[in-house]
Amino acid sequence: MSVTADTNAPVLTAAADTPSRRSPLAFIDKFRNPAIALIFPVAVLVIWHFTTYGRKFSLIPPPSEVAIELYDLAFGGIYDDAFSGTLLTHLLASLSRVYGGFAIALAIALPLGLMIGRIPFVRQLLDPTLQVMRPIPVTAWLPLAMIIFGLGPRSAVFLVALGAFYPILINTIFGVRSVDPRLFEAASMLGCQGTAQFFKVVLPASLPAIFTGLRLGLGFAWVVIVVGEMTGVQTGLGAIIMEARQLSRTEIVISGMIVIGIAGFISDWLVKMLGQRLLRWSPGYA
Repeated sequence: MSVTADTNAPVLTAAADTPSRRSPLAFIDKFRNPAIALIFPVAVLVIWHFTTYGRKFSLIPPPSEVAIELYDLAFGGIYDDAFSGTLLTHLLASLSRVYGGFAIALAIALPLGLMIGRIPFVRQLLDPTLQVMRPIPVTAWLPLAMIIFGLGPRSAVFLVALGAFYPILINTIFGVRSVDPRLFEAASMLGCQGTAQFFKVVLPASLPAIFTGLRLGLGFAWVVIVVGEMTGVQTGLGAIIMEARQLSRTEIVISGMIVIGIAGFISDWLVKMLGQRLLRWSPGYA
């Protein structure tokens, strides 16, 4: 008995020491992907700086001017003009329109996509019309939206909802129609029949495609927000971008673009994290 204990002791010690030896490599790997992701934006900033800095008649301001303007938009105290310290107000206004329009698009597109993908009659009835309307750009709907909803936030929310509608709809239809028929056979053998198959088979199997549609739809909602806020609203990131364009304040235009990009990135990350949490069982989505 004592010989066996002495033989195993070094093995246990070596196994216990293994994680400590690997910890420096694990620490490096943890920051490897973020470091790689920063290479391209840093390179863009360097090129931007050297092509614009010190040029008096350049229409594009250098990064330093944009950074100063972005700080003034957020906190004020530098230029003290009509834009100073207003970033939070405009950001909250745009967030309410983006998420309001996205919620409307989700409430309509999700059940409609499930029905079109699952019920042949509904597909034959609605799919041709929707496919004809889908290529119409959101900008073409701008005059009609202002006629129907008037000037103001309602037109902006409508345009955002329209931009998010089709990505959610198309991916939901694709997810429902891509369900493996063998899953229905297996469910029937286990006693799952009729409408129960929709909740036990169709919906879970199509969730990865649905979440892909949600990410695309929310991304399009942020793309459309500038067009949506051309409908006479006084607040919003799109509104200050259009106003700054008229005043030739390019640094404000770029600052607004940066904020929209960051807000859209965070929104997409939140949906992706929610999808990964709910779809841990799906290797394809993970």
